Amino acid sequence: MASRQSPPPAKDAKTRETPLSKEVTLRQFRYFQAAAETGQFSMAATREHVSQSAITNAVLALEQQLGVRLFDRLPHGVALTAEGNHLYQRVTHILDSVEDALREPRYQVRELAGTVRFAASYTVLGYFLPSLLARFRAHYPDVVFDLCDMDRPQIEAAVLSGDIELGVVLLSNVTRPERFAHRTLLRSRRQLWAPPGHPLLQGGAPTLKQIAAWPYILLTVDEGEESTLRYWRSKRQTPAVAFRTASMEAMRGLVAHGFGITVLSDMVFRPWSLEGKEIEARPIADVIPDMEVGLLWRQDATLARPAEALRDFLIYACGR
Repeated sequence: MASRQSPPPAKDAKTRETPLSKEVTLRQFRYFQAAAETGQFSMAATREHVSQSAITNAVLALEQQLGVRLFDRLPHGVALTAEGNHLYQRVTHILDSVEDALREPRYQVRELAGTVRFAASYTVLGYFLPSLLARFRAHYPDVVFDLCDMDRPQIEAAVLSGDIELGVVLLSNVTRPERFAHRTLLRSRRQLWAPPGHPLLQGGAPTLKQIAAWPYILLTVDEGEESTLRYWRSKRQTPAVAFRTASMEAMRGLVAHGFGITVLSDMVFRPWSLEGKEIEARPIADVIPDMEVGLLWRQDATLARPAEALRDFLIYACGR
């Protein structure tokens, strides 16, 4: 009779490994992030200076390891699924943390204290600054933020008068930027937003002339109406405005429910409305300006050390 073999001892919970812990790499995360931010594997490959197959293979490997679909494959690009968007938020945090850790010796952590007086406009404060400020605070826990929510003209006036040290604004809307010391932090492309199945999503990249044939929802917050109509006029086109709204969530709901389409930047894009209805984004054939987020400060001012540290951190963090 064959002897009965004992089962191998179970691994201790502390030493048990999963395929994910051995196989996922920061490179895969970086390639996935590039695909999510560009909306095309080819553009992600250009950004990362690798072949398109490297991006495709990294994404496929992550999908196989996680057992979920991270992107919807579309005729002219890709769009994050709900699971993909959740992973994108986590991956962004991981990559930012790694980059901060590598640069941490450059920061004088805990040696800097004081208050930074600065202001930001609605869109910037809601969709751009919070995660960056959290990262800054991790390096400088004794720096206090005196942060004001202002519109762009108020921020310009407050910077020039010295009431605030820094302004974070939609730099593409600033009149006569030469009056300030300034730095672009982010350029965010504008794309068509439409509900799934909309005819403009079916063919090639639509033109503004094609978009003008459909009901248009115009976002008015942060000078959205002025900046939108400016590039429409430059193409000698006029959108068929059906609704105007200052609410980003109302905008998403109206688009998702099929009341109209819009053109907005990737910075504020989310692939669903508050009710969970899907929204899709597509590139536009016409060359239209990106939305630019940037810093303003007085040309003749010597910034206090906390303000100088925040300015330098934002420039470094966004330079990547």
